[in-house]
Amino acid sequence: MENTDPLLHYTIPQLLRWRTRKTPEKVALREKDFGRWQSITWNQYFSYVRKIALGLEKIGLVRKEVLALIGDNIPEMLFMAIGTQSIGAHSAAIYQTSLPDEIADIINYLNVRIVFCDDQEQVDKLVEVRQKIPHVIRVIYEDPRGMRSYRKDDWFMNIEDLYKLGEEKENEDPDYYEKLIDQGKPDDICHLCLTSGTTGLPKGTMLTHKNFINMGIQLTKVDHLEPTDEYLSFLPFAWIGEQMNSFGVAMATGITINFPESVETAMEDLKEIGPHFMFGAPRIYENIRSQIWLKIDESYRLNRFFYEYFIKVGERAARYRMSGKKMPLGLGILAWVGKVLVTRPLINQIGFLRLRRAYTGGAALGPQLFTFYQAIGVNLKQIYGQTEIVGIAYMHRDGDVRPDTVGKPLPETECRISEKGEILSRSPSVCVGYYKLPDKTEELLEGGWLHSGDAGYIDENGHLIVIDRVSDVMHNRKGEMFSPMFLENKLKFSPYIKEAVIFGDQQDFVAALVNVDPVVVGKWAEDRGISYSTFMDLSAKPEIAELVREEIVKINQNAEKKHFRIKRYAILYKLLDTDDGELTKTGKIRRKFVREKYQDLYDALYDEKIKEKEVEAFFQYQDGQTANVKTRISFYTMEGVS
Repeated sequence: MENTDPLLHYTIPQLLRWRTRKTPEKVALREKDFGRWQSITWNQYFSYVRKIALGLEKIGLVRKEVLALIGDNIPEMLFMAIGTQSIGAHSAAIYQTSLPDEIADIINYLNVRIVFCDDQEQVDKLVEVRQKIPHVIRVIYEDPRGMRSYRKDDWFMNIEDLYKLGEEKENEDPDYYEKLIDQGKPDDICHLCLTSGTTGLPKGTMLTHKNFINMGIQLTKVDHLEPTDEYLSFLPFAWIGEQMNSFGVAMATGITINFPESVETAMEDLKEIGPHFMFGAPRIYENIRSQIWLKIDESYRLNRFFYEYFIKVGERAARYRMSGKKMPLGLGILAWVGKVLVTRPLINQIGFLRLRRAYTGGAALGPQLFTFYQAIGVNLKQIYGQTEIVGIAYMHRDGDVRPDTVGKPLPETECRISEKGEILSRSPSVCVGYYKLPDKTEELLEGGWLHSGDAGYIDENGHLIVIDRVSDVMHNRKGEMFSPMFLENKLKFSPYIKEAVIFGDQQDFVAALVNVDPVVVGKWAEDRGISYSTFMDLSAKPEIAELVREEIVKINQNAEKKHFRIKRYAILYKLLDTDDGELTKTGKIRRKFVREKYQDLYDALYDEKIKEKEVEAFFQYQDGQTANVKTRISFYTMEGVS
């Protein structure tokens, strides 16, 4: 049945105009600058976008050309993106943490003509690779600080000058912009969203206006949003999760998007806004939980007693809410008392008091973490999707939250499992394909279905369970299959383990490299009088190895099959990091890269005679400096695992 929602007949610029006519003086965007929140109405939003569009056309951007955005989340990112889309060109966002050569490769792949940067840091990266990006005709910047030396070069342009060009065109022909956006069609490509790039250069996913708007509509059919609701934009703008909310959800619902003063102040700014819904990667919720635990641990004994008692009550109550079952009266009363005395003040401190729903995606969260948030009154739910379907295809419903699944398909979304166990989806939010990659597009959309590349199955309740990437599923030397991601997630469910990499393909047993959580494990060590100087020093302590061993014992005891058990492990001396190429920009493990980088550790894991090994640790700091440090790393064998 065809979706006939009237909003699907608009492009994003047309929908922005519709919102402006409907509620011109309502706050659409809010930005914290120099400690104060500055509001931008829908009318002002539309005015900025109009000036940007007309200015871009005047400096030479034409239909189907690409403008790239690099920087932190600020309103101007949306002005530039939607202004670009207004003239039929394509916007594309690049992660602000990308290195100069990475940026050059992406710019050349996408044939970028104009680049927008928020500040000098990003502009300097382009200056470094200027000779490698000859097709770029202009670099536009928002923050003029530090840009004095570039002002005499026509390659650079302040956004204020772009506004002036737009105003000039507007004065010449006041109706021109309206006619311009009327030429757009909902099925036009508007944005190129980069994939995570786990196997090399990211691919540009071609998304249409309809893809984004449909996602906003279908998401809010499941979880209704009011136009008065608030959202904090703190995820990287280059990630599909942020674009989904900024382009799709905000335009479809009329909510207000808030921009923090900086990445560093985002969590503090969140407390001031008190958003009604929140979307974040698992690591964000893990970090918040760690902070809560530390605060409780440092509080008075009576406070700890009340917290521990009512958290247990809250967990029992949460299981009823998550399953949709009626709660016993006595438990309901106890849960209400706990809410008043403990959990309500607690979630108020972290800015979650008005939060009706929180979503997480990109990786699995443990049942304990789900239950913890539900116990303190945060309605945390899992979503699953990918860039190629605008972020979400499946999600939990209220009263049907099952921590081991990713929920049911969104409305207008079909799900099928292929013969080889791959998750296939079909929806109006499925992309057109990959930019300049027809062969990859054909594979992606073979048979009219979106091929996720993930293995999974649908359980008896209609919920989707994701196992792993089809290409990452491993087989031991006996040919028995296991999922490394499944085991990695099991390990990361422990509060003491931040990251883990599982090995075992074509080997006799499963082995793991583990990163301990520096905050939680650091506090654990301090409480027990275990002194340490650096993360490397902490990771090498035998007491920490024993702590990790206890967590692996729990996983092995609950393993469905013997070949799922972890036999050997080592604790890595450094945190896996995006800047070192070990994680993608969205925090996924680049397994092949990690295996090759730590080949000596991998070899030692599979030589049971090796108990300890001296290795040379390589570190690269943010300022570009490098250091080599020799350290000893221990290898541990689990008893009773064959």
